[in-house]
Amino acid sequence: MTEPSTQQPRQSPPPPAGSGGTVPLDSTAQLLTRITAQLGTQLSLVSRNGTRRPMHRTRPSDTLRPSAAPRPPDAPRSPGTPTLLVVAHGSRDPLALRTVLALLDRVRDLRPGLDVRLGHIELNRPLLPDTLDGLRGADAVLVPLLLGRGHHVKHDLPAAAAAAPAVRTRVAAPLGPHPLLVEALYGRLVEAGWDPADQGSRSAAVVLAAAGSRDPDSAQDTRRTARMLAERLGVPVVPAYASAATPTVPAALRALAARGRHRTFVASYFTAPGRFASAAAGAAPRTAALPLGAHPAMARLLLHRYDQALSATARFGGVSLLASA
Repeated sequence: MTEPSTQQPRQSPPPPAGSGGTVPLDSTAQLLTRITAQLGTQLSLVSRNGTRRPMHRTRPSDTLRPSAAPRPPDAPRSPGTPTLLVVAHGSRDPLALRTVLALLDRVRDLRPGLDVRLGHIELNRPLLPDTLDGLRGADAVLVPLLLGRGHHVKHDLPAAAAAAPAVRTRVAAPLGPHPLLVEALYGRLVEAGWDPADQGSRSAAVVLAAAGSRDPDSAQDTRRTARMLAERLGVPVVPAYASAATPTVPAALRALAARGRHRTFVASYFTAPGRFASAAAGAAPRTAALPLGAHPAMARLLLHRYDQALSATARFGGVSLLASA
């Protein structure tokens, strides 16, 4: 057994006075390591839109944020520009809130200076009335993070806006149907293993798993999205529901199998993870697509609905409500 050496490791001499504390490098590897570290630090300060992000705005992930605390804006707010108030449903799944916050981060990156806030219909804070209470004397556009016309869009949001007379409000249309939703659905399917070569296949099909609603307009919106996605994929897309409507996801999968469609995928028509999304994924014969979440197309769609509401001319008592388009 070799005795350990008693010789002290050679140390680099101290930096000369007035050198600013620079330590001489012993090797090219050290130089490359330092350059790589400095480059990584600088890149972390750059937003997706190419602007420099202040040091306090850096975050560990572009998909999930660990905290629900509001984030300072990328730039000073534009005076006179209405707030974009995203209205989410809310979920007991903690991943849902983190996903929605990541989506709002993408919206802020796309439009620096826009005041973007969040309010929930239920289950999560901040609740919509509390967010509206913090906007007294301001203008706000309520953009529902909801995929079709239903009770929340038709009744809950207008009622919340009317109950906040100190805020000048407009209610935007729900997100769907819209081609940007189809773009997000397609992207999530590809991530889950959908092969574009399956276009036109006699054995492939997709089940569009949605939450479900008793409102016929909501079901109509989901069917329209299914038709748009079918045109994009070139295979049948069958809408199915986790509650309140039929067919269920398992029933739709069985019906497709009976028609010889054994290579089936489940597209998650949910804005964020939650109980219904998990149930739909559990019924999938293979990996189900992730919920729409913070897909870049979702951020663009939120801003599109916001801009639509701002340009609308029809106003009803200070509240405007747009139909899907």
